[in-house]
Amino acid sequence: MTLRIGTRGSDLARAQTTLVAEALGVEVTAVVVRTAGDATDRPIAELGDGAFVTAIEDALRRGDIDLAVHSLKDLPTEDRPGLVLAAILEREDPRDVLVTRARGGIESLAQGAVVGTSSPRRDAFLRALRPDVATRPIRGNVDTRIAKVRSGEYDATVLALAGLRRLGIAVGPAEVLGLSDCPPAPGQGALAVQCRAGDRPTIELVARLDHVATRRAVEAERELLRLLGASCEVPLGAWARIEDGLVVLDASLASGAIVRAHARGAEPLAVARECADALGGAVRV
Repeated sequence: MTLRIGTRGSDLARAQTTLVAEALGVEVTAVVVRTAGDATDRPIAELGDGAFVTAIEDALRRGDIDLAVHSLKDLPTEDRPGLVLAAILEREDPRDVLVTRARGGIESLAQGAVVGTSSPRRDAFLRALRPDVATRPIRGNVDTRIAKVRSGEYDATVLALAGLRRLGIAVGPAEVLGLSDCPPAPGQGALAVQCRAGDRPTIELVARLDHVATRRAVEAERELLRLLGASCEVPLGAWARIEDGLVVLDASLASGAIVRAHARGAEPLAVARECADALGGAVRV
């Protein structure tokens, strides 16, 4: 039996699909699905949540594919009817990377530099670090964004370290942004595998890949995002991990000033609620 894995067509999406396929250890075929986010150059903010996953989910519901691989940070936080998250793989490093032409990190960023990012989170935390820089939306896959920096269209761009590593792109220590300086998006660095809710054989096969500590951590991050509005437009950074069996969550919300919260506990949802309560007064609806 050959499993059909749905994926976007970018090099990164294909690399992530290969990781899942190799971990499954069964015969697979990658099926490229063109999503709404892939089909337009419109700003990401105009596309809404789910722009990079909805078409793949629809293909999964129709039975065109047997499972789907997503970057977890692209998945909306609400339940996806008819589908289950059968596995969340062990997380890669969730930090962000500032890629400049000199590849020297933030210290090599000139005064007044133009940085390409379409993320309100990255925009807010980067400008808190360097109030002199200007940000401008940028689209395209990883190679395209780096090429736009090399060509001088932008002075720098911000990319996920996990994606760069999965593509085999070398990153120097000076290029990596600290977790407190630029906290990651909820779920950043984690891969999610979806299956149809009624497909027990595939769910059981995929469930072997589930990393319990990563799932608990990202559950806290995603619940916090849901409580604060469940939108990619919320400039929220969140990093959860498991320490001594407990979920530890650090969260930062850039709403004018940066507001930070910290919580620790046994239950991911309760930890998220504690941070949400601490950050709630900073949210502007």
